[in-house]
Amino acid sequence: AGRVALLGAVLLCLWCRAAAERVRYAIPEELGIGSLGGPLARDLGLGADELPARKLRLSEEKQYFTVNEENGNLYVNERLDREEMCGESATCSVSFEALVHNPLNVFHVEVVIEDVNDNSPSFRKAVLELEIGEWIIPGARFPLEMARDEDAGSNSLVTYKLTSNPSFSLLMKESPDGSKQPELVLEKALDREEISFELVLTAVDGGEPARSGAVQVRINVTDANDNPPVFSKSLYEARVAENLSVGSPVLRVRATDVDAGSNGRVSYSFGNVPDSIHALFTVDSNSGEIRTAGPLDFEEKNKYIFGLEATDGGGLTAHCKAQIDITDENDNAPEITILSLSSPVPEDAPAGTVVALLKVRDRDSGENGQVSCELSGEAPLSIVASSGGSYKVVTASALDREQAWEHRVTVVARDRGRPALWSSTELVLEVSDVNDNAPVFEEAAYSAYVAENNAAGALVLRVQARDADAGANGRVSYWLAGGSAGAAGAAPLVSVEARSGALYAQRSLDYEQCREFAVAVRAQDGGAPARSSTATVRVFVLDRNDNAPRV
Repeated sequence: AGRVALLGAVLLCLWCRAAAERVRYAIPEELGIGSLGGPLARDLGLGADELPARKLRLSEEKQYFTVNEENGNLYVNERLDREEMCGESATCSVSFEALVHNPLNVFHVEVVIEDVNDNSPSFRKAVLELEIGEWIIPGARFPLEMARDEDAGSNSLVTYKLTSNPSFSLLMKESPDGSKQPELVLEKALDREEISFELVLTAVDGGEPARSGAVQVRINVTDANDNPPVFSKSLYEARVAENLSVGSPVLRVRATDVDAGSNGRVSYSFGNVPDSIHALFTVDSNSGEIRTAGPLDFEEKNKYIFGLEATDGGGLTAHCKAQIDITDENDNAPEITILSLSSPVPEDAPAGTVVALLKVRDRDSGENGQVSCELSGEAPLSIVASSGGSYKVVTASALDREQAWEHRVTVVARDRGRPALWSSTELVLEVSDVNDNAPVFEEAAYSAYVAENNAAGALVLRVQARDADAGANGRVSYWLAGGSAGAAGAAPLVSVEARSGALYAQRSLDYEQCREFAVAVRAQDGGAPARSSTATVRVFVLDRNDNAPRV
């Protein structure tokens, strides 16, 4: 019930449209699957009655979210764990495109994942062992292990507490990265007879409510080893290129201990660091040299800050920080994703019609990640940059299916690295037919000669018309459209077969009654609306010697 109340209170309908093609929401992590992310359709200006025709959908590669086809709302579709998704990054968001059709358009959507205090501070060790000589004077400081909290902002680690003991107190030392290093302060000289002390160090974060983690601090009183190791720097820095081969040296830390023998012998190790640091770096316990243990990827993370410890043979420990900055190499070619392709497109589509939406991204940074796109190939198409790395392919001029029923172009994306990397993908656009051509007769006027006394049904002439359109738009049928005696008058003399255009004599012709006549034949296609043209057929009746002289 508390979680439900929290969701209702914390869910933010924060959205903004800084540009007509951008929408932004902010929601807390760990929202349950099916929880509302935002009223996407409403914020894109789409009404409920428009949704069936506009076909709103998402293009995200990993389906953290889904959109409801009926109401257009954005809903959580997978677990949202900020720490898993973004690690130690100060900000965390998921970006994707929302596509609509009729007309085709793309909108950039960003969902900010806000941190929830769902992680407690933790220590690497269950027990911290310290050895303090009985001759150590009050005021001496002993660095303690720092706790780690995977949350961000105010939910991350804030302060420490130590169980009360008159011999010890706790102070905080500001580290170079802004974190607080707990230090144990000796308040009064120790007595060897006391042998040991058992304290508890508690780390408390700044969440609401706060979370905490604790570690036992065991202090052994000794009669030797009166000097702890001392690092030459509190912060060691290095800058290396990504893709550095595994085993390459990165930097070397150095600590000295003025004690003699084993008490002055220093060994090096990592402090309380996450597993990801162990996967990428190693530290030589004898030399303090840090080397790569795994591949460094600038696009994954460009800076690492972690703690190191130097421990002498008597158990005294010193702490320092290492900061390793990763520089970018142009090791990623641009990636082209076809978000939507409207194919076929009608040939009467006006210039500027959007026929394809593309997403182009380059995981590199700076000039290595700046991309330009162009079309290669002969086609009446052009490419236009949109927001957020999106591109629109639009018609640059009128299309004509009768000239070209298909257009093939190559989209080439090239970054500005040196040397530049590029990638390409082919777009195949089919052009659908529109009934924009009327049938055309092979001849504008036909002449036919028929001897009188012909048999009924005899072939007089065959006319033919061609239509450049396709399908029903190019299917031609023939009809009588009229004649010298009108359509009704001509009809008894000839007929036309609708499919073939053949004209047949309906009855025997008599030269002495009709020496010639003309009919108009209409060729009509099957388009909607239909287109037609006409041709004139003039029929001449030839005389036969079929009459005897009369006296």
